Amino acid sequence: MNSSLNAARRRWELDEAGTDVVDVLVVGLGATGAGAALDAASRGLSVAAVDAHDLAFGSSRWSSKLIHGGLRYLASGQVGVAWESAVERDALLRFTAPHLVAAHPYVLPLTPDVPRAQAAALMTGYRLGDALRAAAGTPRRLLPGPSRLSAGRALALAPSLRADGLRGALLSWDGRVVDDARLVVALARTAAAHGARILTRCRALALAGDGARVRDELTGDEFDIRARTVINATGVWAGELTPSVVLRPSRGTHLVLRPGALGALRAGLHVPIPGERARFALVLPQADGRVYAGLTDEPLDGPVPDVPEAPESDVAFLLEVIGTALDRPLSRADVAGAFAGLRPLVDAVDAPEAAGGRTADLSRRHAVLRSPDGVVTVVGGKLTTYRRMAEDAVDAACPDARASRTARLPLVGAGPVRPGAPGRLARRYGSESWAVRDLMRADPALAEPVALGITRAELVWAVRHEGALDAGDLLDRRTRIGLVPEDRAAALPAAEAALAYA
Repeated sequence: MNSSLNAARRRWELDEAGTDVVDVLVVGLGATGAGAALDAASRGLSVAAVDAHDLAFGSSRWSSKLIHGGLRYLASGQVGVAWESAVERDALLRFTAPHLVAAHPYVLPLTPDVPRAQAAALMTGYRLGDALRAAAGTPRRLLPGPSRLSAGRALALAPSLRADGLRGALLSWDGRVVDDARLVVALARTAAAHGARILTRCRALALAGDGARVRDELTGDEFDIRARTVINATGVWAGELTPSVVLRPSRGTHLVLRPGALGALRAGLHVPIPGERARFALVLPQADGRVYAGLTDEPLDGPVPDVPEAPESDVAFLLEVIGTALDRPLSRADVAGAFAGLRPLVDAVDAPEAAGGRTADLSRRHAVLRSPDGVVTVVGGKLTTYRRMAEDAVDAACPDARASRTARLPLVGAGPVRPGAPGRLARRYGSESWAVRDLMRADPALAEPVALGITRAELVWAVRHEGALDAGDLLDRRTRIGLVPEDRAAALPAAEAALAYA
């Protein structure tokens, strides 16, 4: 089958959804859910996958965009989690999504707030992380090793650093994804190419071991999807469908800084959080000129919202921490937008002594749980290890299925890119970049930029091939224009016009 997702395919597959029994029903189409749909479908199983909203609507679009080797987990003694991260990072860099994932440099400034003993310990950690890279098989050409920088070299990479008292910096490299939501879209489309039915705007009202009651959120119609096994991959919302699953969600807030707020930033920054041994604020420049800065780790109390808010207390905290390393402190006016994601942490998994403590102290190891009625729930983990989480969930749900293939299975767009492909398009669409370019050539009006260099052709492509059903899908997930309210408002007419190309 082809990989294109669109309104017509959704209608056709929705008509079929209640007519037969699928091998696997996956609920939730974030990275883990889309990964589970792909894992199961690529094993030859029949699959239906539903989400109440859109692809990557939940936590998967609110990450730090890091595909990391687990250095922080080494620092806290979670060697197994760190190793798993390094192996999964290698798969993304080399095999499954090299068009979306690449290495990126990060500078940790050695300010007077970083004692020499701490700097030495950090460099030891970086070298241990590099040893994990080598053990995982990632070549150094794809992921360079750490090094010590002079103060002058550090300032060349990050001119906004405070020069006074700067005695140099530590340079490390790690993976990053060009856009976490685009990774989820690629997963879902690859699953569709293997025969999975990808059904967005379909809310699971109740789960059982043999299927789910589902409501089409566009029409209000309710129907049953029957399945031989069910995987709950709804992340932080998992307990709402499987009450036996108990989570301790934590909120991670990021700022979206205006272009130029940190000068000509050529590398990411790791800024030590005062009073913390191995926690850092992250500053990550984007290709569109914006800069993302995060990350908080605060427990969420009360009901889980569909779209979490970034509170002003988090904004103030991040501005203060990042400002400790800068020549000119950031102000609230430098913040163009903010976003927050929720981590579906499992209390006391792998670290019972953390129960009742800070969410920052809870293990990031994932868990696969089976409820009394047979529903398999996968929770915990992080974006980097989505593939392993999905594999483990399918293994638990379908123990007699053949072995997983996804560690070496290229996602849509991961094929060879024709020479001369436009650079920005190649980084977002890989081998499909020329197909997007052909839309512009066929209709020159589609070459018109909408915002941040994104063209009308890309919006049309998302409608025809990436399952975008409304303007929100286009602005908030297929592109990230919507992260800044004024950009979103300016691009809304173009998004609405693109929907007519369905």
